[in-house]
Amino acid sequence: MKLKASCFIRVTAFSDCPMIAMLRPRSGVTQWMISERYDLEPWVPVEEFIDSYGNLCQRMIVPRGHMRIGVEVAMEVEDHITVAPHAPQTPISELPSNVLHYLLQSRYCPSDKMLHKALSVVGRTPRGYAQVEKIRSWIHHNLAYRYGVSSASTDALDTLEHGAGVCRDFAHVGIALCRSLQIPARMVVGYMHGLKPMDLHAWFEAFLGGRWYTFDATQDAPRGARIVLAYGHDATDVAFISDYGPRPLQLNEMRVEVTAPDEAQPEAVPAVKTSK
Repeated sequence: MKLKASCFIRVTAFSDCPMIAMLRPRSGVTQWMISERYDLEPWVPVEEFIDSYGNLCQRMIVPRGHMRIGVEVAMEVEDHITVAPHAPQTPISELPSNVLHYLLQSRYCPSDKMLHKALSVVGRTPRGYAQVEKIRSWIHHNLAYRYGVSSASTDALDTLEHGAGVCRDFAHVGIALCRSLQIPARMVVGYMHGLKPMDLHAWFEAFLGGRWYTFDATQDAPRGARIVLAYGHDATDVAFISDYGPRPLQLNEMRVEVTAPDEAQPEAVPAVKTSK
């Protein structure tokens, strides 16, 4: 299916500020770029590079004052996500070298402290895809989607303690529980068609049976129509803007829109239920 997505951001810099943005998607296995428009106002030189996770990054100096960044893309994407209930857990000895590091604990995913919780969640569920789906379902039914209970420092343990969070928090919990069971897991951010309210979205992937599978704990059923912007260990690696100035950039405005121009517009779905 064809999706059109746009993201417009307005920031203020209090002095010249080095910045890295990750707002441009790449063509890949599940998505293909049709067209793209990328605007900066004022225009500044941009250095593009691919980071260690395969993400397309834009490095620039934001001049003192206001800057507007706009990205508009048209992508061909899958209208569903692959479900494989019998996909096995891959033995560590057989994991590809570029996947192995997704077993490690990270800033927001302290998996070394979550094995007991993971075992209580999965119980006697067979190892592999079924365990990850059990984790996804448990998060969906036991954590409330609620704004204002988490911050930039909230990790997976904090989210379990609060019993609530937003999409990035749900993803962190899923990743940490998977890694504690020696299942490689990574964070994904991007666009998803039909969210209400519309915003950038976060979910996670687990490596099973030789490939990555998508899991989204904010949804009650598998949903496709996604555009991936970035992958990483956790939110540290997938921030849409990272600034390095003496004073942080001020985010004044952010608008996201995703449409499927070739289809009748579906009823918008909430990111998740709003209470337990």
